[in-house]
Amino acid sequence: MGVFTLFFGRLAKLPSDGLPYPVFYFTALVPWTYFATALQSCTNVVVENQRVITKVYFPRLVLPISPVLAGLVDFAIGFVVMLIVIAAYGMRPTAAALWLPAFLLLAMLTALGVGLWMAALNALYRDVRYIVPFLMQFWMFASPVAYPSSLVPQRYRWLYGLNPMAGVIDGFRWALTGHGQPPGPQIAASLAAVLVILFGGLLFFQRMEGAIADRV
Repeated sequence: MGVFTLFFGRLAKLPSDGLPYPVFYFTALVPWTYFATALQSCTNVVVENQRVITKVYFPRLVLPISPVLAGLVDFAIGFVVMLIVIAAYGMRPTAAALWLPAFLLLAMLTALGVGLWMAALNALYRDVRYIVPFLMQFWMFASPVAYPSSLVPQRYRWLYGLNPMAGVIDGFRWALTGHGQPPGPQIAASLAAVLVILFGGLLFFQRMEGAIADRV
């Protein structure tokens, strides 16, 4: 938060939708950090548990689901700190905060959906895990973490919403502060993209499940 506030806020002077820079960045970094950590853990979870997979039968789907759920502990800690930061700036969540569970669920489904693809691919091609850090770096700058989505022209907003984390981050900012974009066409596009990614990931993971034990 401090680095983003200094370089993107104070020096680059990017807009923050009328929010104090620390609040603007913190409300984005908490859901983004949860998503990035969960996805990276999902990518490696099958390979890291290869000895268990080859010795004991259990539904392999448990493996990518577990880091998505376990990451909620770190998210909860970050969420509490985020509330303290927001309160320190004299801001209070409004009734819009009731949307927070929906946005968190969207982040979880996004991490799980992409994680299913990456976990199966990493089990088949071990070099996939080295691509993930570059993917996450690109994805972060393709999401409104360091800048507001209001900079995206209106006619491209639905296309920008195909990035599910754009809807999640905008949703968190709006639900906690009342500033930014409320749920609309962008969040609808994010939800549609998540469903496609999730169901595709489930089919791909289940298809490769039978071969995973032999490949890991």
